[in-house]
Amino acid sequence: MTNPSIPIPIPRLRPSPAVTLTVVLAGFLTLPMLMSGTTVAMPRIGADLNAAGASLQWVVSGYFLAVASFGLVAGSLGDLFGRRRVFVAGLSVYLVGVTLSAAAPTILALDVARVVSGVGGGAVMTTGAAILAQTFTGRARNRAFAAMGTIAGVGMAVGPTLSGLLVELLDWRLTFALFAVVAAAMLTGTLFMAPGRREGRPRIDKAGVATFVAGLAALMYGVTQGAKSAWTDAVPLTVGAAALALLAAFVLIERKVKTPVLDLALLRDRGFLGWLLAAVTLAVGVSGLLVSLPGYLQGAGGVSPRTAGLMMLMMTVPILVVPQIAAFLINKGVPARALIGVALLAIAGGNAWLTTLSADLTGLLGPLALIGAGNGLAAGMIDAQAMGRVSPDRVGMASGLLGTIRGAGNALVMSAFGAVLIALTARAGDPEAAARAVSGKAEPALTGALTDAWHAVSWATAALAAAGALTVIALLRVRKP
Repeated sequence: MTNPSIPIPIPRLRPSPAVTLTVVLAGFLTLPMLMSGTTVAMPRIGADLNAAGASLQWVVSGYFLAVASFGLVAGSLGDLFGRRRVFVAGLSVYLVGVTLSAAAPTILALDVARVVSGVGGGAVMTTGAAILAQTFTGRARNRAFAAMGTIAGVGMAVGPTLSGLLVELLDWRLTFALFAVVAAAMLTGTLFMAPGRREGRPRIDKAGVATFVAGLAALMYGVTQGAKSAWTDAVPLTVGAAALALLAAFVLIERKVKTPVLDLALLRDRGFLGWLLAAVTLAVGVSGLLVSLPGYLQGAGGVSPRTAGLMMLMMTVPILVVPQIAAFLINKGVPARALIGVALLAIAGGNAWLTTLSADLTGLLGPLALIGAGNGLAAGMIDAQAMGRVSPDRVGMASGLLGTIRGAGNALVMSAFGAVLIALTARAGDPEAAARAVSGKAEPALTGALTDAWHAVSWATAALAAAGALTVIALLRVRKP
């Protein structure tokens, strides 16, 4: 990313809240879409670039790692140097990344370009949320963040379907080029954003940035690779240990520096910690299901990929309307603590209900709609409520931490969810056959084992989500003076 110590001259027109909201929402639509939708293009990318295995998987994993690792850093830099300035820098880096992706001659070049895209994308999403927090107040802020939750959910949900259509019509390279065009249009819209820069001469916590990025990236790599190898490979364990050491060093550094990339006082606020845990609980209850259930629908249920995508609408459609309902209720005085409790318990209940899952695919509407409604209700309030608890000069840091927690949680849950399904299914067959079954190519002999694995994982997910919900409710309880 551009060195923030060098001023970037950015021309400005008169700030427009409407244009600001449009630009930020465009980011929250297209970036999650590119995140989830790239998986559809993987077979075509592998064939064109003669790639398979780990090198091909990094087209997706590298983007996830970069988004999660750089979110907190970008948010803190936004507090120091101006959120609009960092938003523009991040969007420029993202534009370079998707442009390089479209022109990548080899799989290595594409992997690098995707990491570059993730670095910029993390900055755009983190500072975009902070810009909404500084632009809107009161009821307007609740409505803006509800719209953000809706749009981000739509981008993640329709990403595979729309990207698949674009890949079929345009090819994967032109699909990346189309996202580059959208990014360029967003850059034009940033001329109408207010700067929101802090006074004084800021100092960058370079040691904190280095240890945090390296530690979180190593942790995510260690956990995802360890889950895939069932923890039989020594390399992920070694990387994981190094990651814990780096993160411990990061905490020590943040306790001593004057301008930390993460003010640890944020984590001493019970309410803010409660909203962070709500984001983690949401990832636990939704992310693995969203990625892995289509494989079961195809493998055990025998439906086509298109039909599986349509069936997933039972879970994703509620997010089109429920976040706005959450904002309406909060603006009418309904306590956010009560709403988030209902949302997370609904997700837990939906996962418990999903233990009725069977290969005939009957009875899916109830559990999937319940999980989708809980997801929409939570997505419409977490960011607004969390950033409402911090001072205006810390909203970038708060947004960055929230984005990092959410991104890392989603990536780790997706990996762990699939790994556990494979491990449980493998009890009835070899690991390779179990992996094929989980990805959507189940042999008839493994259908029963795959269904039993889903029941076990659904119960575990329900228990974790319920525990998270109860803990969040306790943390958000207002203490009597």
